[in-house]
Amino acid sequence: MSFLIKLYSLFGRNFVRQRLLTKTNASAMRLFLSEPFPQNKKSIYDVDIVSLDLETTGLDPTKDNIISIGLVKIESLEIKLATCWHQIIKTKEYISEQSVVIHQITDDKAKTGMSIEQAIPLLLEQLAGKVMLVHNANIEQGFLNKICQALYDCDFVIPIIDTQVLAKRSLDRRNAVYQSNDLRLFNLRRKFKMPHYKAHNALMDAIATAELFLAIVNEIVPNSSESKSRARLGNFLT
Repeated sequence: MSFLIKLYSLFGRNFVRQRLLTKTNASAMRLFLSEPFPQNKKSIYDVDIVSLDLETTGLDPTKDNIISIGLVKIESLEIKLATCWHQIIKTKEYISEQSVVIHQITDDKAKTGMSIEQAIPLLLEQLAGKVMLVHNANIEQGFLNKICQALYDCDFVIPIIDTQVLAKRSLDRRNAVYQSNDLRLFNLRRKFKMPHYKAHNALMDAIATAELFLAIVNEIVPNSSESKSRARLGNFLT
């Protein structure tokens, strides 16, 4: 991924997307990569965003597995609850007791889920041409890159907005003192006086991230037409 990051910085994600498109024969990846990503200069108000959360058996993509996927779409900076999608993922690995306590997904429940081979094409279809919104991008990016490499021998590339990064930037600009724990999703929601949701459900976390993002945008961009016109996508990307 370090080589890809260098290409991002030099040429942009659309260059990397087109490069990967010429190299992959996998139909799911070709459909995904065929859709151009929004340009950085586009207004954040005109960008289609997918708020995504993955629940996993651990934090290491090299040895842990995705056990559920949740997402909701944001259009014109409005959360579209009708687009909510939640899918439990079947896993062949034993789900530890600690993981069950966190996610409430047991081995029996996981057996009724969709295979990762079935779920990823559906996910890629929803992400095509969009911006992905997450909280702590290293998790989602790492797992999706691992899966796309395993299934399609292709890297996963997409424009990413990370609410954790946006919150950190805001605090750093104000020279605020904070601990790493203050940047956790639900601690940030508490700061914005947002309602408490049950954590570690992929769909609820995706919705919680979407709401937090809108609150951060409202804090960053004053409610004026001039300010909104300067709210470019590139200013929000990780």
